[in-house]
Amino acid sequence: MSAHSIPDAVAVRHFPLAAVLWPERTDGFSSVLRAIILIALGTALLTLSAKVNLPLPYVPMTLQTLVVLMIGAAYGWRLGSATVIAYLAEGAIGLPVFAGPVGGLAPLVGPTAGYLYGFVLAAFATGWLSQRGWDRSVLWLFVAMGIGHVLILGAGFAWLAFGMKLGADKAWLVGIVPFIAASLVKNALGATLVPALRRLLAPRA
Repeated sequence: MSAHSIPDAVAVRHFPLAAVLWPERTDGFSSVLRAIILIALGTALLTLSAKVNLPLPYVPMTLQTLVVLMIGAAYGWRLGSATVIAYLAEGAIGLPVFAGPVGGLAPLVGPTAGYLYGFVLAAFATGWLSQRGWDRSVLWLFVAMGIGHVLILGAGFAWLAFGMKLGADKAWLVGIVPFIAASLVKNALGATLVPALRRLLAPRA
């Protein structure tokens, strides 16, 4: 597949990186155990990425979007989405997994809520496209992750503007503008890392 052509979504079934490195077994117990371990690993990485943050007036800047998109690309849409939902559930029951020092429902109803829910959409979209071969190419994975970033920032903007009643102008200034440059950098980093890992760890896949 050329880096400049749209990946074929139909002809050949394409497995995400996690499925290539650790194939899913047919028996139920092994499949469930695999999912639990991968989800636990993913939520741990999301927690660590949340703690690397730059405080801003409304929403902190973290490494979470990079990890969310890489999880989507590496896990595929089902397991990727499930991992992000499990992460949000961990926070909702009080585990300190979010950017702040404590968990609980506050981040899920406060200024960060739109971005957190947008993580699920982003993991789904990036994973869905990756399972159609977009994770083989830096160019097309950059596009896929760009769509994921748009979903995260769009959900965050909508929540700030209408849920938090900041209005569109202020929501744009505090919820979009500070993150544009960092999103492009993280997008490029993620789109480079996943295909590189695929070539290194599973060169024939």
